[in-house]
Amino acid sequence: MRRAGKGLGQLGKRLLLAFVLVAVSSVLVLVAAALIGVDRGVHAAQQADREQLAAAAAAAAAGAYQQAGGWDGADLSRSLAIGDAASARLNIVDADGNLRAGSGNPARGNAGQADSSGQGAVTADVVVDGTRVGAVRVSLGGNGGNGGTRILDVAWTWIAVAAVVALTMAVAASWFVTRRLVRPIRSMTEAARAFGAGNRNVRTAGDAPGELGDLAHALNDMADAVVRSDTERRNLTADVAHELRTPLAALQAGLEELRDGLMEPTPAGLAGLHDQSLRLGRVVADLAELSAVETAALSLDLAPVDLAALAADALSRSEPQLRAAGLATELESAGPVWVRADGDRLHQAVGNLLANSARYCRKGGRVTLKALADGGEAVLTVADTGPGIPAEELPHIFDRLWRGRAAEQIAGSGIGLALVREIVTSHGGTVQAASTPWEGTTISLHLPRLR
Repeated sequence: MRRAGKGLGQLGKRLLLAFVLVAVSSVLVLVAAALIGVDRGVHAAQQADREQLAAAAAAAAAGAYQQAGGWDGADLSRSLAIGDAASARLNIVDADGNLRAGSGNPARGNAGQADSSGQGAVTADVVVDGTRVGAVRVSLGGNGGNGGTRILDVAWTWIAVAAVVALTMAVAASWFVTRRLVRPIRSMTEAARAFGAGNRNVRTAGDAPGELGDLAHALNDMADAVVRSDTERRNLTADVAHELRTPLAALQAGLEELRDGLMEPTPAGLAGLHDQSLRLGRVVADLAELSAVETAALSLDLAPVDLAALAADALSRSEPQLRAAGLATELESAGPVWVRADGDRLHQAVGNLLANSARYCRKGGRVTLKALADGGEAVLTVADTGPGIPAEELPHIFDRLWRGRAAEQIAGSGIGLALVREIVTSHGGTVQAASTPWEGTTISLHLPRLR
């Protein structure tokens, strides 16, 4: 089988493209958001710095005004020094808007006019004893504006580096995830094709992630079930051929002797041929019944059924056969046990179990039926005191056409217990068998209980 996971294929390319597009769009959105945030943050920080600077300069100017008793003679060098230290343009005006001092390129006119620098000036009032005596106007100078630009340049650089790294990691992760998803899908596809082409040994690898791993295991289980079904079909064909071959050979030999005149048609000889034809008819009828039961789940006539009453009715109908075999019977029940089932099919299953007991038990033995409720299950058991079943044969008693060594001398086709299993499983139940050689066998039918 060609190595799975080689290349991405159409699905892998589409997944990779989708992952990359999502990664690129996400990085672009984050880059844009980061740039906008940095820009706004820088401007907000500059505005806060201007406000603090104006407030400090206004406080120093108010102190100078109060110390000199007016603007005339007031030492405003401290306020100007504050502006110079921050590389800002600072103008001090009196209450009438006349310029008293300034740094950088002094603005002309009153304090309400825009600064020629265009850097978003901030004005702070100079207040002495609760009276506004002037104002300080501050705007960032060339160096201040360049500082904000330098911050933005640094932010651009780091954001670009981070975007490239994020895109590289996103593409690498997308490639890894895509290969991780596509490889098991390709493996399952190739395994399915090989299986369909006749290679019944091929299986998919079970190391896929999550639901893909579950799907791989489910495909392997399905392949195992198909192989088992093929094996059972071949075995069934061989078993049916074996069961039909013996009566057909006997009929053919007897009829050839009659045709060639080697034997006279006596009543005993014809009776022997008739017995072979009856045996052949029983095998064919049992196979037809098994086929009907295997498809019964599609046509079950479900209704509430009292399992205890059904057991009592089945026992009464089989009473003559059991009495003729010299067996005593007993029915144990604590009351109604309701299930939702097809009463005729369940009656058939219990009848087959009782017929087996009549066929295999020794005279003087006993057959006991029990119907009881066990939690969410309804359980019906058929126990006898027959010869039992060897431990190595017990797992096979429900197989089609299987007959143990003890049954070689007893008439039968080996289909009765297979019918029982098919009927019970079609109702969503299970059938179990327990046996001790020379002490007896117990068959238990477990069905969902109707509450």
